[in-house]
Amino acid sequence: MWKGRFKEDTSALVQDYTCSVEIDKKFYLEDIEGSKAHVKMLAKQKIISEEDARKILEGLEKVKREIEDGKFEWKKELEDVHMNIENRLTEIIGEVGKKVHTARSRNDQVVLDFRLYISKNLKKWQKKLLSLIEELIKKAENHIEVILPGFTHLQPAQPISLAHYLLAYVFMFKRDVERIEDALKRIEVSPLGACALAGTTHNIDPLCVAKELGFPKVFENSIDAVSDRDFVMESIFVGACVMMHISRMCEDFIIWSNPYFGFLILPDKFATGSSIMPQKKNPDILELTRGKAGRVYGNLINIMTILKGLSLTYNRDLQEDKFPFMDTDETLSSSLEVLIEFIKEVKFNKKKMEELLKVGFINATELADYLVKKGISFRDAHFITGRIVAYCEELGKGLEDLSVSEMKKFCPLIEEDVYEYLDYKKSVMRRISLGGTGFDRIKEQIEYAKKWIHKKNGGSV
Repeated sequence: MWKGRFKEDTSALVQDYTCSVEIDKKFYLEDIEGSKAHVKMLAKQKIISEEDARKILEGLEKVKREIEDGKFEWKKELEDVHMNIENRLTEIIGEVGKKVHTARSRNDQVVLDFRLYISKNLKKWQKKLLSLIEELIKKAENHIEVILPGFTHLQPAQPISLAHYLLAYVFMFKRDVERIEDALKRIEVSPLGACALAGTTHNIDPLCVAKELGFPKVFENSIDAVSDRDFVMESIFVGACVMMHISRMCEDFIIWSNPYFGFLILPDKFATGSSIMPQKKNPDILELTRGKAGRVYGNLINIMTILKGLSLTYNRDLQEDKFPFMDTDETLSSSLEVLIEFIKEVKFNKKKMEELLKVGFINATELADYLVKKGISFRDAHFITGRIVAYCEELGKGLEDLSVSEMKKFCPLIEEDVYEYLDYKKSVMRRISLGGTGFDRIKEQIEYAKKWIHKKNGGSV
């Protein structure tokens, strides 16, 4: 394409090294869609004739069919998806095919293609996240009155509802959906018309192209339009956030599946065995998903490192911006699909959760609150409760196992009604503050989440 300037052909070694077609051919559809929108605009602005536009549009459709039917020959010497498609278009319709590149450069063309590609894939992430949220809501609805120990520092803290725990991830993933929506505001900006960096002398209408492609905005500065890859970095950051949330859930479930916890029963479909230990049932799928978070973090560092030292405007380094996103997309999409199916299949061991409520004095805060209601300051109530806990440890008893007379040794205000406070289920039910683990508050959270997801996609929840 540049042999008018060069006397020698490009080295075969250089062709192989610089060729990006194996990666960027993945957005052939976006390249064709962008070219169609561009050609329609060129005809509307009378930069090319209606007849030429018609031939180009028909030719692009033929190219698309060839690619989708597996008949298209991708050529390394043509470097990328853009030149491969333009070359084949010209072979099909003749010299008029060369007019497709009027008033644009590969610099603005590739950014448009990539923005379209990322936009489509982020919307797929969003749908999968909504499906995951739906499954978590269903699980939560079925486990409102299942009580388990809640942890801070991975140590027994206070009793909570299992539904409350699951809803924490509902609202975590809800933020991820909202993060995608916010990122799309900056991704769905059409750069076409910026050309190489300085714009064009032709009377183009960039907004016409943007509207044709469903983008609400166009670039404001042609230099920024071709050099900007913030949208790639931001999309990978969103993916990294999702993977971090997935990884946290996997971490909890890995711990819970250990028989010493036993809160979670690993579905056979999502477990593996050992080549030497017949008894093993390993949470490999959860571990692998947890590990893949690091892979996406690496992609984020990759794109940030590519961008950090680039002078304006376009530099060939930017050819390396495709893999970090594409790998993130593949990793995140498959991880979400696996997790959705895992949540559908997983079962919880209510009996084991109930047994472990008695480990670690997780009703101690309830005793302190009880003393506060008797008129004692919380700081003094905290001290008294701590002494009672130490006493229980010496005896190997739980707080609820002590007699009133034993507790009165530490505080004469303690009466028979203390056992109402030490009951684990009643303890959970009393947590009536906003967003708390009380059953009525959990039902409110579920109702809110169901309305939100219904608004997003008319979900089946």
